Amino acid sequence: MKVIVAQDCGFCPGVRNAISMAEEILEAEKDVYSLGPIIHNSDMVERLAKAGLKTVDNVEEIGSGTVFIRSHGAAPEQIAKIREKGLNMVDATCVLVKRVQQIAHELSLSGYRVVVIGDKNHPEIQAVVGCAEDVVVVADESDLHKLPKNGKLGVVCQTTQDPEHFGRMVGAIAKEGFSELKVINTLCKEAIKRQESAVELCKRVDIMFVLGGLESANTRKLAELCKKYNRQTFHLQNWNELDTIVLSGKSAAGVTAGASTPEWIIAEFVENLGNW
Repeated sequence: MKVIVAQDCGFCPGVRNAISMAEEILEAEKDVYSLGPIIHNSDMVERLAKAGLKTVDNVEEIGSGTVFIRSHGAAPEQIAKIREKGLNMVDATCVLVKRVQQIAHELSLSGYRVVVIGDKNHPEIQAVVGCAEDVVVVADESDLHKLPKNGKLGVVCQTTQDPEHFGRMVGAIAKEGFSELKVINTLCKEAIKRQESAVELCKRVDIMFVLGGLESANTRKLAELCKKYNRQTFHLQNWNELDTIVLSGKSAAGVTAGASTPEWIIAEFVENLGNW
């Protein structure tokens, strides 16, 4: 089996920085809590849990120690609660996510109704929503009815969305009634590079594998894009999930991975696939 790995895949700088910071703080302190899973990858979360990182859903669950803010960020309300309780805080929020938060805040102060294109249940979006007043989150065209009529709209986007969807949604929003429309591109260039690299590769292989957590938004987006061009695309968390029956009759396989997928998961998969 010929195995080709996408040129751009795996940890993005923001995730790599968060993992590095977590490992460093775990070596120095005992009571370290992550406000939500540090990344959307169960293998990595489990590895860090063994090193002592405790995952909690909210600040109220923490009595003392250090709170670790993951790369997805946290809403100002959560940050305020951490400070009120006198807890130590380590902030590993991705700089691009912080930029979206700041832009949303500034748009709101300038009188714009902030519109975020993305998944309302994603932690990045939940944090952004907390940075402005009365934010509207739209995932697709079916959500456009939420938009106010004849208002000033300030549009931003979840960092891991793909440019095509962003452009389509901006076009759809522009057809709605508004008095002023301000659009700021908040897409992550690293995510775009991974998407372009994955699409290019999936077009020239018999079968495509996208590695990463099933709850990872950027990994799901990679799988969706690849499936458009190669129906033999499979989203798996690791090698153990592969049913080798799908390899029958295939001679070339492509492999890519989401921004929260560790290198050792990719390496193990590629080695086992190459030996099959």
